Amino acid sequence: MTYDARCSPDQMLDILAGQGTGELRHVRRRPARETVTAPWPDSVPALVRSTFEGTGIHELWSHQSEAIARVMAGEHVVVATGTASGKSLAYQVPMLSAATGAHDPATPSMFASLRGATSLYLSPTKALAADQRTRLEALAVPGARLATLDGDTPPDERRWIRDHANVILTNPDLLHHSMLPAHERWSMFWRSLRLVVIDECHIYRGVFGAHTAGVLRRLRRIAARYGAEPTFVLASATAADPARHARALTGLDVTAVTDDGSPRPALTFGLWEPGPPPGAEAEHEVSSALDGARGSDDPADSSADVTDDLGRRSAVAETGDLFGALVGSGVQTLAFARSRVGVEVVADMARQRLWNEGLDESLVAAYRGGYLPEERRALERGLRTGTLRGIAATSALELGIDVSGLDAVLLAGWPGTVASLHQQAGRAGRSGRDALALFVAADDPLDTYLVHHPDVFFGRPVEATVMDPTNPYVLAPQLACAAAELPLTEDDEALFGPGMWPLVDSLVERAVLRRRPTGWYWARDDRPGDHVSLRGEGGDDVRIVESRTGRVLGTVDGERAHSSVFKGAVYVHQGVSYVSTELDLKDGSAHVVRGNPGWSTAARSVSAFDIIGSSASRAWGAATLHYGDIRVTTRVTSFLRRLPSGEVKGEHPLDLPERTLVTKGVWWTLPEDELADAGITPDVAPGALHAAEHCSIGLISFVAQGDRWDIGGVSTALHPDTDMPTVVVYDALPGGSGFAERAYARATEWLTATKEAIETCACESGCPACIQSPKCGNGNSPLDKHGAIALLDLLLRDAYDDPAN
Repeated sequence: MTYDARCSPDQMLDILAGQGTGELRHVRRRPARETVTAPWPDSVPALVRSTFEGTGIHELWSHQSEAIARVMAGEHVVVATGTASGKSLAYQVPMLSAATGAHDPATPSMFASLRGATSLYLSPTKALAADQRTRLEALAVPGARLATLDGDTPPDERRWIRDHANVILTNPDLLHHSMLPAHERWSMFWRSLRLVVIDECHIYRGVFGAHTAGVLRRLRRIAARYGAEPTFVLASATAADPARHARALTGLDVTAVTDDGSPRPALTFGLWEPGPPPGAEAEHEVSSALDGARGSDDPADSSADVTDDLGRRSAVAETGDLFGALVGSGVQTLAFARSRVGVEVVADMARQRLWNEGLDESLVAAYRGGYLPEERRALERGLRTGTLRGIAATSALELGIDVSGLDAVLLAGWPGTVASLHQQAGRAGRSGRDALALFVAADDPLDTYLVHHPDVFFGRPVEATVMDPTNPYVLAPQLACAAAELPLTEDDEALFGPGMWPLVDSLVERAVLRRRPTGWYWARDDRPGDHVSLRGEGGDDVRIVESRTGRVLGTVDGERAHSSVFKGAVYVHQGVSYVSTELDLKDGSAHVVRGNPGWSTAARSVSAFDIIGSSASRAWGAATLHYGDIRVTTRVTSFLRRLPSGEVKGEHPLDLPERTLVTKGVWWTLPEDELADAGITPDVAPGALHAAEHCSIGLISFVAQGDRWDIGGVSTALHPDTDMPTVVVYDALPGGSGFAERAYARATEWLTATKEAIETCACESGCPACIQSPKCGNGNSPLDKHGAIALLDLLLRDAYDDPAN
């Protein structure tokens, strides 16, 4: 059955009927929303207003008008409305007003008597900044000199930007590494800074959010040094408390604008459950880290394979079939997958289908991190112009990129948070036509629960954003960076809080800072920012180099390199397979040769933890629950070669260095005699503890804005620090991200959901939908489903009497 690109959601579902191995479990239709309009604020300069009116915008949606009026009056604002609600006008209009310097003398505004004032736009991704620049350039407002500044910008262009641009689009990373440390060179820009825009601010959570909060406070002190007090404008997807999050991020009082006046087309949202794997011959995709698989319970690892032989077909394989069917029928479609490998698999399956049907394979592409800049730009152009009919992407395309032709979005597995769910589904229907979003359930405890409980799926509120700017593992390096830019003084307590002083004293003791009468100075010869990654990634990027030609295919961060480009690893790039022949961590390169050996590879690792100290605890009868500091050590020890059928061809040792992480964790203990009384004998205990650990990680997003990719876990039948069987679930980034703390606070709810997910799973002895983990470094062994149920019953026996509930 073939339709043109304007087919209805019902027609799209007709296309999908009979595709893949599964079926549509539930459909819910969100009705269209009517428009609420408002006039242009009088404070908008005539030149800017007429430019937008020339594009057909003669009146604004109500939230746009309110936000623009507040910003033009110098008020800090966060606009938190739905996808495709035109949030960008709330900062585009003030930015262009500042850049042109035009204003009506009879209408005072924040830009009165200013000419050529500057604005700084910050986005979490390069793609989003490039998209914003394209839209601003299309307006062609006289006097607006726009520039994108990121790691791909050549040095000679950077000089022009520094001297002439009045609207700079960049990211927190470049602000941290380049603009703030070299602030004296940018003095004219800082002196004229009137507006700072933080787009998609809900992305700044966990350690990344805490680091960005530090960078924004450093920005404010640098701007103040040159006499500027910029107004901050933040844009966010719908959030639980956007004003609170914006205040934590900026350190300022921020007003939230949340009443959405934009029209919204109807959206048909389907829940799809894959069936069993179709057979050994079909699943080259099964052996490719299908659901964003990672190689151990340490989420820093990124493995390349997981089998589905004990459960249903993987979400990535199923999405590949559905994606190919829609693209082949002329529907412009975006498919989201959780991992880089998963994205490559979805795109490759669709290309194969198009080739089999005599259609153009180049209509489909993959989009993910690690691509070279020119590849990303070409893909973004193809998506906008429609020369790409289908694209498989990681969350790199989740954010605000305007693709007006998209009519369908597929989600291969739960995206991690309700906010991401709305963002990804909202990529479709931006042209005003009714759209389709389809969630394809992964073999995972949370996905299984949601696809069978549609009211929970559609009724879950947006999670609170977890972010702690006072995290000492974040604040200390941010203070060091600030001191290298300008000496710290007592006045900086207003920016960084009183918790800065013990950290400053510690930095002085370690000879990182030097105390002088005029303040605290950076005391070393290197640059502190060179040692600080805002995103909590491990080490510098590793270049992936094709040995025969010397061509750089892409990059991977240093920590992920351990489990993705080790010697012997199979690496996939735009559907082409390569084999790694050498990983040189000192040189920062992995050398690969082109070729498909006929198998995939998966890293295996071992992890252990030490308890540094418990900062909170409570007793549940014989069980004790703790929250505090832990040290996790992980090492990739070997890799598996696996055939397309899932059969393991062999295991090969690796000699890679150990990695250490100091972070926050929640852990619980039970005495061995209590376990024995409950029938959990010493031979059962390791599998029971391991299974409970896996499922609790999978259910983490029930209580926090995090998922199993933000979390790690380790279990042991006898831990030397507790002398008891112990399970720990920990934040996967240095110093903690806030997820473990939230899990501790809502432990009864979290662990009850864990027990119910295992109990209600229809499998006999455990499967990926309940206790198997796609990122288990021990190959999901040992696991004991019935032992885990008994263990969690025992753990929760007295939990409901906990006054914390």
